[in-house]
Amino acid sequence: MLITKTFHDVPSKLDGGRPIRIFVISPNIPNYPQAKFPGVVVFSEIYQVTGPVERFAGQIASQGYVVACPSVYHEFEGPDPIPYDVEGTDRGNNYKVEKEVAAYDEDATLSVDLLTSLKNCNGRIAATGMCLGGHLAFRAAFDPRVLSSVCFFATDIHSVSLGKGKQDDTLVRVRRGDLTGKGELVMIFGKQDTHVPRVGRDLIRSSLEDANVTVSFLEVQAQHAFIRDEHSKGRWDAALTRSLFSYMLEVFERTVGRDLGPKSSDSKELEHVC
Repeated sequence: MLITKTFHDVPSKLDGGRPIRIFVISPNIPNYPQAKFPGVVVFSEIYQVTGPVERFAGQIASQGYVVACPSVYHEFEGPDPIPYDVEGTDRGNNYKVEKEVAAYDEDATLSVDLLTSLKNCNGRIAATGMCLGGHLAFRAAFDPRVLSSVCFFATDIHSVSLGKGKQDDTLVRVRRGDLTGKGELVMIFGKQDTHVPRVGRDLIRSSLEDANVTVSFLEVQAQHAFIRDEHSKGRWDAALTRSLFSYMLEVFERTVGRDLGPKSSDSKELEHVC
């Protein structure tokens, strides 16, 4: 499926109206000007919307989704990508803990608002992201309009280290039931990821399962940033990325690609059969 690319500059309320640039990548089917598609918010790493993030988003769009990619650090600089070098990494990491958690949440809300306002979006929304973006896709699931989130190697959840003053309340909200009975969550981690060690993964998994969140938890043989197709420091695994991309599409197709109607609460105990 062909795709088109554009962007929207949307004013933010928490930053004195300073706009956030949201890049939009859309399916393009010639001779079907009124076609409508589900929407997906793709949250980036600390480097904003780089080439790898844009290509990842473009692949999703080509499968029949309108994709919105917010510029995560619009409070601090323009929408251009931050270089994958030492200075860029330090800059992105510094921004990560200077930005208010409420501002991250506003970016997610503005991105969903934009998608639902577009004439080629049918209003059914999912989210995904990598690294910092994996955490932001997780938090996007608190929005009832987001029906599924697929989070790749989400950082800072277990360490409560996102945002200024460590105000991150992600697992607190999980424990109080903010995701219980809502959309579907998928957590994907590499077992060799030094950013989220086993104890951190176990904490995230147990918190979600104890809160009865609908979650799939995947741990694969990979390091951090294994889906980044350049500047991955030798960690990119193209075959594994392809497999997990297909898994993500199955989740999106089932949760937002089809309208299944309201979810029933009438669940029966599973029968133990061979």
